[in-house]
Amino acid sequence: MTEIESLSHDGRGVAHIDGKAVFIHGALPGESVRFLYSRRQKKYDEGSVLEVLQPAPERVEPRCPHFGLCGGCSLQHQSPEAQVAAKERALVDALERIGKVKPEAVLPPLCSPDSFGYRRKARLGAKYVHKKGKVLVGFRERGMPYVADLSLCHVLHPQVGQLIEPLGQLIGSLSIRERVPQIELAMGDQACVLVFRILEALSEEDIRKLLAFGESHQIGIYTQSGGPETIAPLNGQPVDLSYGLPVHDLTLHFLPNDFTQVNSALNQQMIDLALELMAPDPEDRVLDLFCGLGNFTLPIARRVSEVVGVEGDASLVARARENARRNSVENSRYYTANLYDDLSKEPWIRESFDKALLDPPRSGAIEVLEHLPRMGIQRIVYVSCYPGTLARDAGELVNRHGYRLRSAGVMDMFPHTAHVESIALFEKC
Repeated sequence: MTEIESLSHDGRGVAHIDGKAVFIHGALPGESVRFLYSRRQKKYDEGSVLEVLQPAPERVEPRCPHFGLCGGCSLQHQSPEAQVAAKERALVDALERIGKVKPEAVLPPLCSPDSFGYRRKARLGAKYVHKKGKVLVGFRERGMPYVADLSLCHVLHPQVGQLIEPLGQLIGSLSIRERVPQIELAMGDQACVLVFRILEALSEEDIRKLLAFGESHQIGIYTQSGGPETIAPLNGQPVDLSYGLPVHDLTLHFLPNDFTQVNSALNQQMIDLALELMAPDPEDRVLDLFCGLGNFTLPIARRVSEVVGVEGDASLVARARENARRNSVENSRYYTANLYDDLSKEPWIRESFDKALLDPPRSGAIEVLEHLPRMGIQRIVYVSCYPGTLARDAGELVNRHGYRLRSAGVMDMFPHTAHVESIALFEKC
């Protein structure tokens, strides 16, 4: 019998046996379990639960029949409330342990109205398996490179989550069934697109089958034969993908391969919280770094004198400008710049701003932090998809650049996974 002490950053139970850490899939803090070792290493071991002898109060029955096999979710056996509490602890722990900082206040967590059916962006594997005589479609197996054998997916939006088996059957019927390794999902408020990665040309019959499938399920079918520039609608008619931000009187348009938030309902809450924390004044000039296609830039523009968005992906900058034009937003400017490179020659770096919003990728934003106080920025809202780099950057802002960490909190963008999305407010001392 093994006692589980805590939860790891990736959702595994943590125990210690003879002083050595063991990470156990399927175990929750406070439980007593029997488990099977799956890997032994010098510094730690790994295993999987065989039997839960004493369950934790937060343990629930997973909704998905594929839980434990599929790597798409790791926490369906834990109640949503307990998941969020664990993510909050992980955030605060990272801030204190890595950044040596503590928020003056912990924000109430943001949660989705429904913890299932929320994913509108996803990349699914596809693989013809000779031994099974069929094509598998879905996420990878937990800890393995193989596509999991799934019949459905409860975290994907139901329009696609209920089509896992039909998609496998569709690909299995194609002449190039072994040359379709991936399907990418992109959904807006009114339309859904699936992008099929193809490594060989489709036959006329293949094209007919794909288009018929799309028409039957009201899904736009795209193909990708090479790099991102080869993504195109199979019937030659692009699908207009967009999502609305009604509180801000905005509609943002995007392409199937553009970065957008996976959870539409949570995204709207996140934007509103970011604006609340920023407390924009009509006279403010705001800098939005890693601005993407304008997800935060345009709502900010509704509240301030001017906002400047900067993004490394030129195609996203073009989309941000187009979204500004479509929404008649005339007080925003956009620049393409590698925010991890030398910025000394960028025109916007020599301007002054009152406030800033940062929404960097997993690698964080440490390269740009030194510029923020030089530009006179008094308040920073930092949106993070990885607590480790947020904590590192928080330490820099507080301990080197003279900001206070006024508040921080988690946003449950990916329910039933160990992914921690968070937001923090910094203010100049």
